[in-house]
Order: sequence, then C-alpha cells, then structure tokens
Amino acid sequence: MPANSLEQVRNLCMRRGFVFPGSAVYGGVASFWDYGPLGVELLNNIKKAWWQDTIYTRNDMEGLDAAVLMSRKVWQHSGHEATFSDPLVDNKKNGKRYRLDHLLSQQTEEVLRGLLRRLVQLLKMPPELFETITRERIVSDISSLLTSSTLEAQIATKVGIPGARLDQPLSTTFSANDRAELIRALARAVDELPTKAEKLALVLGLQDQIGWQPVDQEPSLRIAGILSVRVAKYLLAAAKVVDPSDGSVGEWTDPRSFNLMFKSHVGPVEAAVGTEEEAHARVYLRPETAQGIFMNFAHVQRAMARKVPFGVAQIGKAFRNEITPGNFIFRTREFEQMEIEFFIKPPQFVKEGEKNDQQWHEEWVEQRFKWWLRYATSPSATLEERDATASRFRARAQTPDELAHYAKATTDIEYLFPGSLGWGEIEGVANRTDFDLSAHSKEVPEEDLKRLKLEANHDSTEKLDYFDPDAKARYIPWVIEPSAGATRAMLTFLCEAYHDEVVTEPTKQQIDQIKSDAAMIRKNAEKKIKEAQKELAAGREAKHDPAKVEAFLKLLDETVARLPESLTEVLTALDHEGAQNLEPVKKFRPPTEKLVEDCTRTVLRLHPALAPVKLAVFPLKKNKPELVELAQAIKERFQRHFRVVYDDSAGIGRLYRRQDEIGTPFCITVDFESLEDGTVTVRERDSMEQERVKIDDLPGYLSERLQLS
Repeated sequence: MPANSLEQVRNLCMRRGFVFPGSAVYGGVASFWDYGPLGVELLNNIKKAWWQDTIYTRNDMEGLDAAVLMSRKVWQHSGHEATFSDPLVDNKKNGKRYRLDHLLSQQTEEVLRGLLRRLVQLLKMPPELFETITRERIVSDISSLLTSSTLEAQIATKVGIPGARLDQPLSTTFSANDRAELIRALARAVDELPTKAEKLALVLGLQDQIGWQPVDQEPSLRIAGILSVRVAKYLLAAAKVVDPSDGSVGEWTDPRSFNLMFKSHVGPVEAAVGTEEEAHARVYLRPETAQGIFMNFAHVQRAMARKVPFGVAQIGKAFRNEITPGNFIFRTREFEQMEIEFFIKPPQFVKEGEKNDQQWHEEWVEQRFKWWLRYATSPSATLEERDATASRFRARAQTPDELAHYAKATTDIEYLFPGSLGWGEIEGVANRTDFDLSAHSKEVPEEDLKRLKLEANHDSTEKLDYFDPDAKARYIPWVIEPSAGATRAMLTFLCEAYHDEVVTEPTKQQIDQIKSDAAMIRKNAEKKIKEAQKELAAGREAKHDPAKVEAFLKLLDETVARLPESLTEVLTALDHEGAQNLEPVKKFRPPTEKLVEDCTRTVLRLHPALAPVKLAVFPLKKNKPELVELAQAIKERFQRHFRVVYDDSAGIGRLYRRQDEIGTPFCITVDFESLEDGTVTVRERDSMEQERVKIDDLPGYLSERLQLS
C-alpha cells in the first residue's frame, strides 16, 4: 500500500536527494525547500508530462512564460492588493500565531456555538435562527466577517457616529468610549428596525462596500457580521477559544488581515513605507501565474491568429507569504504552478452544436482528472491496484459558500494524503466567467461592471476583447481555468508511489527481539519523562520534552503492534523527535537497520515517464575491465535520451534496492555471459522479474516500456 505518513516520504526525500531544507547551513528558512538531483528530475518530468499533454496533444493551446514581476496595477485591479489576505490572530500567552479560520476549525462544537450565542446576544436576534447552521459555515463566516479592516468605520457611518473615515479602521479615529458607543448604537439601529427584512436590508446596504455574499436562508448570520471587528477579541475570550497547541484558553489579539504577497521595489528606492515615492516603485512577487496570461491574452491571440475557443498554458514560480505553511512541500511560500486559461465564448454567443461554458468546464475537469490517474498509476498495476489508486482521487464541486465571488463554478481535484493531512486540493478547475479580462479592460459597460462587482478601470490602456468573425461582434471571452501545483503534484505522486514491502519474512525470534527492545525503550523513556517533569516543575530546563517523548512512545507501540508488515516503519518511529537522546534507541537502531535491509525493500512505483532515473547499469564484477567497459558503453548509448546511472559500488542485490528506492523502472546487469552472446539481464522494478535481452534489442525494448511519448 502507499505511504501511511508524510514522514515516511519526507525521510526518503531527504535521504535520497529529492528535497533538502532551504538555507540549511544557517538553520533554514521555514517552508522554503531546495530540490536535489532526483527532485529536480522528478519535477521536470512532471512538468514535461503536463506540457506535452496540454500543449502538444491538443490543437487549441499555446504556451507562455510571463514575467514574475509585473506592474503593481495588475494586482490592484485583480483585487489581490486589497483582498488577497488571511485573517490572523496571536495568542499573547505563548506567542503562537494562527489563521482565524484554522483556529476556529479546531474548536469544539460547544465553543463555536458559544461564540454564536454571544453574537446573537449583542445584536438581540432570536437564537433559534442559528440552530441549523453547519459547523463549516460557522467557521468560514465568522472568520471572514470579523476581519474586515475598515468594517468599524463603515458601520459608524451607517449608524450616524461622526468622524468615521472609510479608509481606516476605527482604532485610528475613535477613542475607547466612542467605540463602545458605536456598539450600542449599532445594536439599537438593528433592534429598532421593525422586520427581519429591514434588518437584512441594513446588512445588504453595506454589502457592496465590504464585499459580502449574502445567503438568503441565513440572514441572521450575515447581520451578526456587522459587529465591530474590535469586539472580536472579546468574543474569542468570552467563548473560551482554546489554543490547539496546548488545549488552554488563549489570550487572543484582534483579528487582522495579513496580505500574502511578498513586496519589493523596482529601482534604487529608499523611500519610507507609505509615501507616494515608495508606492510608485512598489511591486510584488506574483502570488499566481494566471494574471500574466491575462496580460498577454490579446498578444497571443493576435500573434498566433487564434480563434476563440483557445487556451494559453504556463508553468512558473509563484510566491505566497503563507501564515501557516507546512505538511512538507504541500503548502510552501515558494512553489510552481502549471496553469491554463482557456478562453471561450460567452453564453449569448454560443451557437447550436457548440459547447457552452458548463460543458467546457465539465470537459476540462474530466481531462485533468484522467491525467492525474494516468501518471499516479504504474503501468504494471493490477486492476485491483488501479481501483485502489482511483479511490484516493476525487473531483469535488465547491459549494456556493466556497466559491470566489467571480466564479460560476469550481471543481477541486483532491488526493487523499496519508496521515492527518487527509484530502488535499491538488488542482482546481474554475469557470471564472469574464471577470478577469474585464477587470483589466478599459471601457467596460456599466451593466457588466455591476454584474461582476468591479470598478471602472481608468488605468488600463486596452480593452481585452475579441472580434468574433462568425458572430461579427466583439466580446470579452469567458475563462475556464485548470490550475495545478507542480510541487503538490510531486508530493502526490511520491505518496502514491511509495511502498514498503517485506520480501523475506523475518523469523519469530527476530520479531520477538524487536518487541523486547521496544519494551526496554519504553521503560527508559518513562523514566526520562518523570525526570523531565520534575525539572520543569522546579523551573529548570529539561533534557527531554515529556509531550514529545510520550508521542514517540505512542507511535512506537502502534508500529510494533502491527509487526511484521510494519517492519520498515519501526525505523521511521525511531526518527521521531521524541526519540532523541534516548540511549536504548541508539543501541536498538543498528541491528534493526540490518534486519530491515535484509528483509524488506522500499520501492517508488512511479510511472516510468516521471521516474527521475530511467535506467541503471551495473557490471557483475567491478574489477573486470571488460565488464565495466561494456556496462559503460550501454550507459553512454542511452544517456543522450534520458537519465541513466552507472553503479558498481556494492553487490547486485544492494544496487537493486537503491534503485527501487528512487523509482528506477529498469536495471541492466552486465555479466560474463554478456561477453559471449551479447545479452544482458534486465530487471523490472515492480515485479522484480528478470529476463535476458540482446543488447541490440534494448532500444526497442526500453522505448516500449518506458512510455516516454
């Protein structure tokens, strides 16, 4: 079966040269990774497979490589500068920082309902209106509605408190007493409205300014959203929102919006932040590749004489200053996207027999889903194994609550990652309507601006429309956007390909020895936990962290209980941070490593087209010049076409294991028989089967099985 923890995959990647921590010599930088010799090969192969399938095999696609740095106006009119942010709160007790929605999602039902009850009380709304709201909706709505940076000023203006400035939060324009009066005035204003419809109207009157998307069946929650953002920290305290790291009630700061774009400047600028000079020179590292495609829509269309529908594809780096990155390379601050913007006719211009936007969206979802399954499945997989792989992928349509305000529909392709990560998005396919090209266009009709909730763009010098020769009319195309992450794809394929296999059953005596050693480790660890607790209670620094040691013991017990199938996982357990500095672990490791090496193998069943190394060549004896010479000649024959390695540093069995671990599909062994009849032994990775093949037949033999085209 595939990996059962991200730690297994991470350990393999670090050990075998797939991924290294960035700036490791200086202690590293959180969530930045370097891709080593095998990692860069795997990434390049993934991108090559994507490019080939999305560009070369279609007749309606073009490629592009846009600049990472673009005009600041791109991000202003796309909405990123104002809204591309996460809600952030800090716990003053321990300094830990959380995204508010992530924090709320880890609270109990009791805490969340308590938070809602207090919102109801402040606004004097009937509590029964909240009884049917789902947990997910509570998390998403409260976290977003309590983090609008100018919300207090918007409310103050509506309820008639003088002095509000709409471009600043209340804390900069009001005293504490004024803020208290604001809350009282707001409560009165809502309570004095005679009907629920009028109460809802007050909220909807703020909608355009604040950007809410109301849901008719849940007006009360939307009304709750007009509370002052400065009340949020008191609500979090009153509801006893706990810190997930230790389970204690936190002392929370006000929620605030944290922009995710990395800021830089063009030119020799040393102006103070916030000045006109600084703003004029400001640029951002792009948080997505899509905007570069929109900037070049007209250029590509005219240069390549393309007719709608057609698409533009791009692979490139993107940067997001994530608050809570993690899960290895799943969420990083620097990543690579594989993105398509497919331009189609607006619904009113679609003729009979042509695909409409819904059909195009469904077609792209289907094609992209098939792509993931194709490259996640080894060609040698059985029907049962193929079904099992397919069960770990799904296409999930976003609910109306999840959709971006400009999207008509979005389907997320997700993979079931091992461990606590669970289902994670690896690609999104969105129907973005005509929002993007309209946002960057001049002279967009007023009715379209209102429909798309856009302001007129007075900075643009172009109208990004298209003249349809069949309809003899100009229009701004709609867009279907399949957007995948190359680094997430790498993690997905590694997790799915990872297999630990017992190839030689350990004896009962060997298993009993592991259990005995584990019991010895537990006895020592429990002693160290007690010693550490005493040190901490006395206010002294402890050598061991009791919580981490206990977590290690729990993992070790669970692993040992599943022996012998969990044999390779024992070593992973010994790498746990809670096992550090435990003396029995140091003694236990060498004989366990020897047993694991003798009885098991780790194999990456990567699709051959993705495998970093396609072929490994070994001489049976490295001290026989004639064998070495022939092996080297075979390597040189193929290395012009794909990555080939030569290795003579160990016995054949150990060499096979090394190549299995990095996913090499085929190994060739040159022996004395090769010198006599011109044949070599070819060993296949997944089945470990071997056959004799003539050297002259190797090109055809490998070409068919490596599926490189």
